[in-house]
Order: sequence, then C-alpha cells, then structure tokens
Amino acid sequence: MLSGRLSDPVVSTKSGGSPLARCLVAAWLSVLIAHAAAPGVEPNSEPSVKGLPPELHWAFQPVAHVSPPTGSRSESAHPIDRFVERERIARGLKPVRVADRRTLIRRAYFDLIGLPPPRAEVAAFERDDSPTAFEKIVDGLLASPRYGERWGRHWMDVVRYADTAGDNADYPIPEIRLYRDYIIDAFNSDLPYDRFIKEQLAGDILAEEGPGELYASRVIATGFLALSRRYATAPFEFMHLTIEDAIDTTGRAFMGMTLRCARCHDHKFDPVTKEDYYALYGFFESTTFPYAGSEEFATKNLPRTGFRPLIPQVEADPVLRSYRGEVAALEARNQPLEKELEAAKQDPEKKQAIETRLKPLRADLAKVRNPGAPPTLPVAYAVVDGRPVDSRLQLRGEPSETGDPVHRRAPRFLAGHAPVNVPAGASGRRELAEWLAQPSHPLTARVMANRIWQHHFGKGLVSTPSNFGIRGETPSHPELLDYLAEKFVEGGWSVKAMHRLILSSQTWQRASVWDANDAAIDPGNRFLWRQDRTRLDAETLRDSILTVAGALNLDRPGRHPFPPIAEWNWTQHNPFKTIYESDHRSVYLMTQRLQRHPYLSLFDAPDANVSTDVRPVSSVPSQALFAMNAPFVRQQSAAFAKRIMEAGRTDIERVGQAVELAFARAPEAGELDRARAFLEASRAELGRIGLNETQAESEVWTGYAKILMTSNEFFYVD
Repeated sequence: MLSGRLSDPVVSTKSGGSPLARCLVAAWLSVLIAHAAAPGVEPNSEPSVKGLPPELHWAFQPVAHVSPPTGSRSESAHPIDRFVERERIARGLKPVRVADRRTLIRRAYFDLIGLPPPRAEVAAFERDDSPTAFEKIVDGLLASPRYGERWGRHWMDVVRYADTAGDNADYPIPEIRLYRDYIIDAFNSDLPYDRFIKEQLAGDILAEEGPGELYASRVIATGFLALSRRYATAPFEFMHLTIEDAIDTTGRAFMGMTLRCARCHDHKFDPVTKEDYYALYGFFESTTFPYAGSEEFATKNLPRTGFRPLIPQVEADPVLRSYRGEVAALEARNQPLEKELEAAKQDPEKKQAIETRLKPLRADLAKVRNPGAPPTLPVAYAVVDGRPVDSRLQLRGEPSETGDPVHRRAPRFLAGHAPVNVPAGASGRRELAEWLAQPSHPLTARVMANRIWQHHFGKGLVSTPSNFGIRGETPSHPELLDYLAEKFVEGGWSVKAMHRLILSSQTWQRASVWDANDAAIDPGNRFLWRQDRTRLDAETLRDSILTVAGALNLDRPGRHPFPPIAEWNWTQHNPFKTIYESDHRSVYLMTQRLQRHPYLSLFDAPDANVSTDVRPVSSVPSQALFAMNAPFVRQQSAAFAKRIMEAGRTDIERVGQAVELAFARAPEAGELDRARAFLEASRAELGRIGLNETQAESEVWTGYAKILMTSNEFFYVD
C-alpha cells in the first residue's frame, strides 16, 4: 500500500523529491482507478493515448452554441429541464416528483448559505402560493452576507486556503485572513468571475492602475499565489516546489487541468509538454513571493519580508524608510554588546553577564524587526512583480540541472485562440490572467459552470471538476455544460445568475425519493432522475449545531489570537500547533497546513496542502463517537436544552419547539409518543441515581436535544 499524498515526494532528494517517481506513481494509480470504476458510473471512453490530437478532445474545443432541445414532452419549458429530459428519455428513465415546499426551502438554505432555515420562514413559504414565492426565497438568500461565507468556502477548498505557510515549523500567516475575507466579499458582491481570476493572478499589477478604492482588495487577492506552499526550513528553500504548487493550483482552479506532471517530462496523457510547463514557470519565477517566517526566522534573526502595503507604494515608501531607520538604529545600539559577547564566548561567566544585558535589548529589536513592517502600515500576504525572466528547462525536474530557456507563454495546444504576449519588463501575469479570462477560452467558463453545478447536485456534470483532461471523466450532459458555460459568459460571468438559473429548474427541485425502476437503469443517478440525498459537510454541520443551540456568532471575527510575532520560535521539532475555540462560522476557524483541525478533518474537510475539488464523504466509528461524547456536542446540547425549556412549560410544548428548531417542521404523532417515553424513562433513571429535580430536568432535556442534533434528519439534506 502507498501512504501519504501523491503531492508529497516519493523519494527524498536535495531537490525535494523525485518528480519522475511521483509522476509514475500518479500515472500508475490513474490506470488502476480507471479499471476500478464504481458500479453505475460510466468510465471515460476516450483513449488515454499520449499525443491525442487536441481537436479530438471535447474540453479543448471551443464552447459550442447550443439551443435547448425542442419537442419536449415535459411540463417544464426550462432549458435545463429540456436538456436533462432528452438524456433521460434516451435511457428509459422517468423522473420522480418535485419535492415538497419544506424540502425545497431547506435545500435552498443549505445550498446557498449553509445554514438551516428558521421555522417561521418555512411556514411563510408553505403558505405563499404566488408564482414568485420560491424566486423570492432564492433572491433573499443570495442577498444575505451568509451566502459569501458558504460559497467562499467552496473556493477556499480549490485554492488550498490555510492560515499557515507549510514549512517544517508551519509558521502562521496572520494577514492571510484578508484573502479569506476577499473571497467571501467577492461572492457576496457577485464580482464577475473573469475579474475574480484577474485579481487573484495579477491584482498587484491591476492595483497600480486604479481606481484607488480597489487598491487594497486587489493586492489582497494575490494571496491566491502567495499561499503557494513553503517547504523545508530556510526562506524560499525548494522554491521550485513552491512555484510548482502555484502552477498546479492555477491549472486546476481555472482550467481544470493537471499540469504538475509536466515538470520533468511531457504529460503522460494531456498534450502539455515540459516546454509548456517551464513557459508557465517563468510567470511565477518573475514574481516575488513573501516570506512568512520559518525555523530560521528565530535562529538567524530573519524578519518577515515581502508583505505588500495596502496603500500605493509611493505613499508607503516614507513610512517604510522611517521603519528601516528605526530597525537600523536598534541594531546599531545592540552591536557593541553583540561583539563583546562574541569575544567572551570562552568565558562562561562573562558571557552570561553580557547575555543578561542583551536579552531585553534583543527583545526590543525583535518586536520592531520581526514583523517586517511597522504596525502603522497595514500589509497583506501578497505577491509583486519581480525581475522578469524566461525560465530554463529543468532536466528531469531538477533545478540544479538546466537546459535552454523557454519564453513565457500559454500552453501551445491552447494558445491558438488568443496567445499571451508578454511586454518587456513585466512578469506577464496580467497577460496570463487575461488569456485565462477570455470569453473564447475553451476551459475557463466550462470549469466554473461545472463547479457551480457540482455544489447544487453533489457532483458535477463532469465528475472530475479539476481535471477536464483526457484522463478526466466525460460530461454526462455535454450540450448542457456548453449551454451553461455560454450563459455564464453572456450573463457577465455572474455566479449568482447561475444559481438562479439552476435553482429555478425542476431538475434541481426534484425530490430525493427512491425509484426502483430508475435505480436499476441508472444506480448512480448520473442522469438526474432525482436529487441525491447529501450529508452536511463539516462546516455546515458545526454551524447548524451552533444555530439550533442559539450560540452561533454571525459577526466576522478579526485577527486570530496568534502570539506576538516577536515571540515566535517554533522549529521542526516543536512546530506551531494550536486550536482556537470560536463561536463564529466554521469558515473562520484557524486552519493549519501541517496540523489538521481535529473536528474538521473528522468530517472530511480538505487537506490544505493541496487543491481539493471534491470532498470525500466517509462514514467511520469516530464520527459516531464524536456525536455521542465530544465536549462540543455536550455543550451545544445543553445550550439547545436551555432554549427548549425556556420555550414552553409542558413537555408537549417543549417537544414541539425542539422539533421546530431542529428540523423546521412540526412534530409528528409518533415523534411525540417516542419523546414522552424517553422523557419519562430518563426522569425515572435520573431520580433513581439521586439527582434533584432541577438537575434531572436539565439532563433530561440535554439528552433529548442531543438526540435531535445527532439524528439523520439533522445530518442530511433531502
């Protein structure tokens, strides 16, 4: 059995691993996976042949203009329904009914904002028989600030968001939360997706062009690149692996392409050559990345560097000059004692006396120098154009063995529709971003339209959302995908418009009930004869628990409570590792690269070391043990119980309120009977062991609250 991630080095070498070995393992696994397709999933029928002519692969062709099929036998004239219906009819599938109103509003709430609907909202929607009732629900959710928190988290998976750098000691990056907030705000404001691409790849360049009110947000947006993982110990050690991460994440996020394997040889399956790889490498080698700190930050007195001011450079320069002068003055003040210490290293006694005098002086210097910027100057973990360079080929992926330089450009098999022309003296990142955001790009709109669809149906029309290459899956509905991509661009790259289009279809509104005949034909529901039932993801589950407990804080938190930067001294043997308790939404939890959050990892949150397109859904005993025994669940159950007890005086009133808070519906007759039986048995047992009436009532309702919060109906969405 292989262990670890495919992104980790298989063989440790001075260059950070054998890229050939990693790619061979990746290729070998892809073959195994292709031959072990799950029942009911149609495997990719395209040949996995190196050098396949690009024009023969669907994803590399221009997006086709397609019209919805005519002659529909369905009651729905919705374009999505007409595309889906044609594929169902061809396979003899009959769709299940549309879901009831409570199911629809609950699904919409979880899809769009990741929180359960209030009972009052559900009841009002059930009473509203106007033709625009559901449209108003969707519009209200899209206007909520909670929307960006939900959909921003999806993007954070793709861009491998973390609050630490990933070096041996996993140093914190307090400022990266600004990029997290940028993502959330971008979704809330419905920032056009083409601009979203440009700002993340070249926001530092665009910021200089104005307008001034966008300067800070555009600089912050380049956190996408700044987050490229750091390795080993020294500043920028194994920088070629950091650039590899930038290339790979750019390819996966925006193009749905895996580019990493072309580092040491032509891609085994896709028409990406090693020359293409190093042509892209030059864009990022021409970029200056920030240094967030590492083990040598403390041992060699290295300050953080490369953090970008959030005001124009001409305004920041006087502040920075003053700051550097302050640092130089403190260093000069300490220098005589540092020299005395060096001279006294053979005298233990004298050395100790000097060190005693130096300790507070060094602390003063560290407090000023280590942050890398003055406290009065706001900065971001961002990138900036560096010295332009055409990168040389790295033979076998080894940076110490180089070949000819390769001019910066787009991959040749895609560059024909709009080549990238890099101006003299520039990195070319802006031109690369504009190339990606071209309406005519065959991949960009398709990839994002598919991601949006994925998060509404649990799977994309292409089930490999970050791999549209030859080894990726073919679309279940290719014409529908092109229709959505075209509409996405025509609609000004509006993500919210895509939500409205998808959620207004009967295809999305179908119930999740089972049909044996359909299941026999299409057990994986690839052709959408129903909606799939889905389990809440880690963040939504935690947020829902806090919501029903009345404990969720909907404010946006500020800086994580990291220790003062001057005190940072973590090492690979004593790395940064902590958990900060919070009652805010889970998107705001501090997330580390090397130390996964115990709760989030338990419920399949992504590995922040790599771009994640599809989260696995595991079912393991530790999840049940968490639900039964975790202090968090116990604490929130007690808070929920307090709400229940305050909501009514009789058991019937309290049970009714509890069910409405947990499930946004009234209790059924059988539920009331079971609840009464549980309450009576619990009171009897607690009285037997000696609890007084007040203690017993609290425990009884805490137990009942836990039952509701750990039930299938709470954990799953129909």
